[in-house]
Amino acid sequence: MMLLAAGFDPTLLSLVIVGFVIICLVILLRFFKQPYIIAYILAGVLLGEHGFNIIEEKDTVQHAGEFGLILLLFFIGMEISLPNLLKTWKIATIGTMIQILSSVSFVALIGPFFNLEINQIIILGLVISLSSSAVVIKLLQDNEELGSITGQNVVSILLMQDILIVPMLIFTSYLGGENPSTATILGQIFGGLLIIGGIVWVAKKKEINIPFSEAIEKDHELQVFLAGIICFGFALITAFLGLSAALGAFVAGIFVHATRSTEWFHDSLHAFRVVFVAFFFISIGILIDLTFLVANWQLILSLLVAAYLTNHFINASILHYYGRNWQLSLYGGALLAQIGELGFILIATAFNTGIISTFSYQLGIIIISLSLLVSPFWITLTRRFVKKDKPLSNTSSLIKMTKE
Repeated sequence: MMLLAAGFDPTLLSLVIVGFVIICLVILLRFFKQPYIIAYILAGVLLGEHGFNIIEEKDTVQHAGEFGLILLLFFIGMEISLPNLLKTWKIATIGTMIQILSSVSFVALIGPFFNLEINQIIILGLVISLSSSAVVIKLLQDNEELGSITGQNVVSILLMQDILIVPMLIFTSYLGGENPSTATILGQIFGGLLIIGGIVWVAKKKEINIPFSEAIEKDHELQVFLAGIICFGFALITAFLGLSAALGAFVAGIFVHATRSTEWFHDSLHAFRVVFVAFFFISIGILIDLTFLVANWQLILSLLVAAYLTNHFINASILHYYGRNWQLSLYGGALLAQIGELGFILIATAFNTGIISTFSYQLGIIIISLSLLVSPFWITLTRRFVKKDKPLSNTSSLIKMTKE
């Protein structure tokens, strides 16, 4: 009471508690050689509204998490070699389409057992087909595998999924009886063409010069603001055009990579990235309703295992078809086996348009959340199963990130 009377902000106490819990969980999980992602999600579970309810500003955390996703994709773009990425266009386009069709077909097979209607089958199939860019690329960076052959293949598939989320959302709106306006559709088409044109231009240009680059490299404060403007500016443009803000940040990172100035961009925003990415995964943990989980654990467990096995098998088969041996293919399949964060957006759209019920929505939210939580364990088990102690290819990793 004395603290409150003195003008003490309870939010400050919440932040301190969140930081303390994360540190404790990280220390514990490092003992078991698990990534920080799990600590962030568990912190959200423990401190969220379904846990001890320490974090009362749920919307604030979710907004901070959105910034984290934008920053994460920006950093990813800075580490991507565009020429190497373009070499994998076949697996990105054809492989991703096969994966989507296979996921929808799988749900169609089990649909009658759960009394699913055709619209629900399509939506759940699309949700299952989406993998997590945030989780997968973070793990690839931590393992210094982002620049390896399989790492590039996985990233190309993830990028194609991020692009296809736009037509998926439009299609979902149509299934629910809501038709997007002509202006919205034209804006999204223009945005897609703008991104493609920019990528082609960067690929031909190969290197871009930043005006006054020498003066900027000597001014750290100016670097922070310039890096923030480029990252969030691109995100703002794509969001305005009806596309994913995170996709815009990813493209911005590709542009920065072409400037050969990634080092000071990385140093300028790295601390912000660590904090906001943590909030992104905390916001996922907050969504996990432990009461709903306990009441429906058998159904949730069955669907979770089915989704993992299906995604793992489908993606491993696709990677194997495009020339990877089974060892690399199984590992790549594990990386793509989880259901991604974009699934939250898609299933929320389906719920708001009346395609799925409240129960189905809650079920989908918790399965996606648990899928992201389980993913690092699943990937680690697969690595041990295929006896992988080195990077994803027989060539050395092209990129070495500074570990957090």
